[in-house]
Amino acid sequence: MTYTWRKLLLVLAGSLAALTSFGEDRPNILFIFSDDQCYETIRAFEKTDIDTPNLDKLVERGTTFTHAYNMGSWSGAVCVASRHMLNTGAFVWNAERLSQGLGGKAKASAGTAAGIPNFQEEGLMWSQLMSQSGYLTYFTGKWHVRADANKIFDVARNVRGGMPQQTKTGYDRPVQGVPDAWRPFDRSFGGFWEGGKHWSEVVGDDACDFLSEAKADENPFFMYIAFNAPHDPRQAPKEFVDRYPLDRIMIPENYQPDYPDRKLIDNPVTLRDERLSPVPRTEYAVQVHRQEYYAIITHMDEQVGRILDALEKSGKADNTYIVFTSDHGLAVGHHGFMGKQNLYDHSTHVPFMIVGPDIEAGKKMDTPIYLQDVMPTSLELAGIEKPDHVEFQSLLPILAGESKGYESIYGAYLKSQRSITKDGFKLIVYPKVPRVILYDLENDPMEMNDLAEAKQSKVLSLFSSLLALQDELNDTVDLKIVFPHLVK
Repeated sequence: MTYTWRKLLLVLAGSLAALTSFGEDRPNILFIFSDDQCYETIRAFEKTDIDTPNLDKLVERGTTFTHAYNMGSWSGAVCVASRHMLNTGAFVWNAERLSQGLGGKAKASAGTAAGIPNFQEEGLMWSQLMSQSGYLTYFTGKWHVRADANKIFDVARNVRGGMPQQTKTGYDRPVQGVPDAWRPFDRSFGGFWEGGKHWSEVVGDDACDFLSEAKADENPFFMYIAFNAPHDPRQAPKEFVDRYPLDRIMIPENYQPDYPDRKLIDNPVTLRDERLSPVPRTEYAVQVHRQEYYAIITHMDEQVGRILDALEKSGKADNTYIVFTSDHGLAVGHHGFMGKQNLYDHSTHVPFMIVGPDIEAGKKMDTPIYLQDVMPTSLELAGIEKPDHVEFQSLLPILAGESKGYESIYGAYLKSQRSITKDGFKLIVYPKVPRVILYDLENDPMEMNDLAEAKQSKVLSLFSSLLALQDELNDTVDLKIVFPHLVK
């Protein structure tokens, strides 16, 4: 179906919606999504010496959820799981199942044969639900979902895969005293520079174009603006790298040269993310990687500023909700890791800011949420009844003081890592090691002091809660067999 016909149908759907239940003043939704961005990497949070003036504006203008998390992953590509959860609204293991029914005809028929619904064909994806209720839907940037973005958004441009192409030169570096051939601003390496313009700038261009188009349209818009940044290869123009001389880069307090039991938690040195820097880690290597990490974040922040300016110029800012978050965090030197295939807060904890009508400015809420809660939140803002398959929760009751959110936060990576965060403590469970680790997050936010031996009663309590969560979430890993002494 051509865009013209889709647009005509949307106008009719929007008119019908206005006549029935939604009214004429439904808000616009501007969703800005980064990739691999740890919670600490926003200056307004006062955790890192980094320049993020435009993200800081969102913190100042809206409400920040200071404890927003990704639930986990069935894949080493954690962003795949995160984005499938986001776009289906399903919790991690149900989202894995639903992902098998998405994709091309062969995958769809195989999924259907196995009794798995094809969410794309049934019109149940996030963007489709918005479109069916009269929203004009736009997408640009990183997708990494099996559904076809070009078919489920009204306008989709520059749909990118999981990451820009890396080169061998970008791995196993740097080594102090050895010349480093990699340069994040050298366009000959491709990556974010492939095509001639940095991908973050392309996303910024597309978003500004969308806002220009939406300015003249009476229908509300839903924009899904997805940066590949700051995923590796962490490339940025030279002036952004130069902002971060190495003497400005602080080594994480929980830095360590390596992490024990890597293989048994499915985080070997051969894992792509971990291969970026030599193992054991050195402080020098961590500084260089964090330098490049900060540079690409600051460069992305500049594009966010362009988007916010374009929204103001569109005349629709007063009736637009803006949400900024990331698909998960990243270690970049914390605990001896470089990647996100672990359950420490640096890899599961993300920034989450919401700005819009009646959203309190400058407020910070410590209510634990999942980043994917943005999906049902947008549905409620649009006046769309939450479908049965959507398991995440709208944040509007929390913002209104009517709900305390989730009692606990679940974490999972493959079959080798599980965690639960509750009442200020986190229990991490490694069934293949086997080992349990307990952290007091209020007094030890960097997760450095294991209290499992000292606080056995807390371990037992959290382990019991974790087992209950497993049952609720269809988690098939049987921890009771491995840790019978922890079962009450």
